[in-house]
Amino acid sequence: MSPPARAIALYLPQFHPVPENDEWWGKGFTEWTNTAKAKPLFRGHYQPHVPADLGFYDLRLPESRAAQAELARRYGVEGFCYYHYWFAGRRILERPFNEVLASGAPDFPFCLCWANETWSGIWHGAPNRILIEQTYPGEADHRAHFAALLPAFRDPRYMRVDGRPIFLLYKPEKLPDARAATALWRRLAVEAGLPGLHLLGFCNIAAWNPLEHGFDGKVVAPLVGSRPWISRRRPLAWLRQRRDIKRGLPTFHPYETITGAFAEVLNREVRGDAAGYRAHPCVLHAWDNTPRSGGNGVILDGATPERFGRHLRDALGAIAHQPPEHRLLFLKSWNEWAEGNHLEPDLRDGHAWLRAVQAEIAPGP
Repeated sequence: MSPPARAIALYLPQFHPVPENDEWWGKGFTEWTNTAKAKPLFRGHYQPHVPADLGFYDLRLPESRAAQAELARRYGVEGFCYYHYWFAGRRILERPFNEVLASGAPDFPFCLCWANETWSGIWHGAPNRILIEQTYPGEADHRAHFAALLPAFRDPRYMRVDGRPIFLLYKPEKLPDARAATALWRRLAVEAGLPGLHLLGFCNIAAWNPLEHGFDGKVVAPLVGSRPWISRRRPLAWLRQRRDIKRGLPTFHPYETITGAFAEVLNREVRGDAAGYRAHPCVLHAWDNTPRSGGNGVILDGATPERFGRHLRDALGAIAHQPPEHRLLFLKSWNEWAEGNHLEPDLRDGHAWLRAVQAEIAPGP
């Protein structure tokens, strides 16, 4: 019997030092730096998050990567979707995945997502500071990018749909002349002996039709916004927001409100493929990015494993009609520790979030 979904966890590789982060944020900076220095901002605020089973790992160590894969497999996660960074030929944070690829270990499925965003200091209180700008020089760069990706696409562990490697863009609407770029990538894939590519874009814009831009489908996720602007016509709410800003408090969004709104997106974009293309849900179990951005951060209030389970069931119901190989379900995220968005166990919740995944994806007999 096929599982109800192919669960793919988004995976952040920023858990090892690199020269760029040393320059921007100080010697030895990794995602653990923000995670470990986090402080509670109000009574009952759960910070810092301290890792349990896997500890404060270093992704340069193969033992750490193997332990992650074993844990994910145990709870029904089919594979990792590694964030991949390409800035007109410049790579960053590539070492963990390159070592996975070169060593053949761990023997655990994977795919790649091009996180095609400009890096700025926005989450660190410096929104106008550009660290690396995302640019799109044109065809020669697309060819070089494909050549860099090809060894991964050829790896037997690479996740596929109908034999075609899955490749995602985090901001597909930012890609200039997307139809030409995707057509080029598909042609290069066939010339390299592959049956093609299965191209997906993360996009909640209802008007963005992936087929019109050269993609096979889209990935939709709950939207967690920043501090909303409140009109002066609502004086009590406006005054409350000004007070919270002055007190340095983050923005709170009720978990059930966010996931409830996403249920409408599932009905519109995913259930029944009414738009003529397949949309795949990306579920969100928790969020608190105050370790990165302090009082400018956003917190999902009331997130629990039980509520996450209901959110998962909504998403699974929306894709139940799809062929088994196409039932892609993205989990956000495996290890976004400084955003309070990690399925990996911590000292407070242990394996509770992973057990919620297992209960819906891979329940026991």
